[in-house]
Amino acid sequence: MAHCLEPTMLLRLLLLLLLWLFLRSPSSDARNRCVVAAEACTADAQCQQLRTEYVAQCLGRTVSGGCPRARCRRALRRFFAHGSPALTHALLFCPCFDPVCAERRRQTFVPACAFSGPGPVQPSCLVPMDACEHSRVCRPRLLAFQASCAPVPSVPDGCPLDQASRCLRAYAGLVGTHSGSPRAGAALPGFLHVGGPLPSLRVPAGTAVTPNYVDNASARVAPWCHCGASGNRREECEAFRELFTRNHCLDGAIQAFDSRRPPVMQGHQDPHQDLEHSLLQVSSAGGPLTGCFLLSMLPVLALQPLL
Repeated sequence: MAHCLEPTMLLRLLLLLLLWLFLRSPSSDARNRCVVAAEACTADAQCQQLRTEYVAQCLGRTVSGGCPRARCRRALRRFFAHGSPALTHALLFCPCFDPVCAERRRQTFVPACAFSGPGPVQPSCLVPMDACEHSRVCRPRLLAFQASCAPVPSVPDGCPLDQASRCLRAYAGLVGTHSGSPRAGAALPGFLHVGGPLPSLRVPAGTAVTPNYVDNASARVAPWCHCGASGNRREECEAFRELFTRNHCLDGAIQAFDSRRPPVMQGHQDPHQDLEHSLLQVSSAGGPLTGCFLLSMLPVLALQPLL
């Protein structure tokens, strides 16, 4: 074994091995938790079927050439209502350490159809807020979100551990909300319009309160709307938007999701990590890795991304 490799070749092999270990850093695809979550969903028949359904609907086209938002959002609600939360939440809240992972997370539910539009200009937040207030689907979900994600000032991150899981469930419940046809109803608590009936707004059919990640550089979320033209209801509009953009409980729950990963995801180990662990065990048990052993392991290391 001592004469298996020349010192120069052994040094090169060691450098290659160090490079491989460097590429397995948390910023690489091997540690991309969103990829791991997607693989876990694919391995589960029900999760895969529900995911395939909403992707097909959200990527579809209507006769007019637009996206079938009502069908897309309905399929999304089915995904989160009938899929295992351990799998669906892992897709929605997977922690990211780089823009590639974060962009994959932002694109989880085909936001071009389910989140934004129609058109490139965001509506006033008063539009989805008022539409949600009169929706049998949206209103109870938004009420549940308000109650479950209300920040607790006495807790450092604003969200006790037992409340965090309820907050994330309520947030997921908003994904795919659809106003449908308006109906009479009471105002949402905290958004009561004082001084008579709400002013008439042109509420487009299908307006949704579906939040999403705002970029691929953070875990900040917001609905598809703004408060730039809300007139004398500016304060009311900002209060609604800040349920998502300045909610310490929601922020803390999303940031801490990885530490509360359900057993089904904790058991979905990364094969690259397993290989590293095995190499370390061999090294510690049998002394330093020899040149011949390194030579025999290099093809395995090189093929790992393809396995």
